[in-house]
Amino acid sequence: MALEHAILVSLLEQPGSGYELARRFDRSIGYFWTATHQQIYRVLGRMERDGMLAVRAVAQQGRPDKKEYSVAGPGSAALARWLHEPIDPESLRHDLAVKIRGAAFDDPAALIREVRRHHQVHGDRLAHYLAGELRDFTGPDAPAPLDAGQELQHVVLRGGIAYERMTLAWLDDVLATLHRLGGAPSPG
Repeated sequence: MALEHAILVSLLEQPGSGYELARRFDRSIGYFWTATHQQIYRVLGRMERDGMLAVRAVAQQGRPDKKEYSVAGPGSAALARWLHEPIDPESLRHDLAVKIRGAAFDDPAALIREVRRHHQVHGDRLAHYLAGELRDFTGPDAPAPLDAGQELQHVVLRGGIAYERMTLAWLDDVLATLHRLGGAPSPG
């Protein structure tokens, strides 16, 4: 997938400015496709020049006009072509897994702090995902029934929730193994 496809999907879900799009990447899309604000703005400019995006100036009180992007016909066509192309299953590059294997040649207990840090990050991300699910899909203020776009957003979120739960279970296993091999008592 190219950044262009993630931008097209986001703008089809809701048109917006470059700033708004970058915030969406920070809040949701960025959990499965990362891009810096600079990359987003650079690609938006190229997509605009290529005719994939329509742009309109939106007046703002006391500030310069902002550009609001939406998907133009060529952008919709490009996304449709990409949606029908097969993609290779993703391969996992996991630096922490390599470190864990490398710990056999050093002190396994030396990795405990790093694995705990990863556990905290994944725990925080899971909590964020669960809060978003409650807010947007399962809570009392969630729309019912969900439209097709919401259903597809929810299934992606459920995949993220499952991934974080699996990662936390694996990190618990790694910590128990490191404690056992390093001779340190495992936390209760």
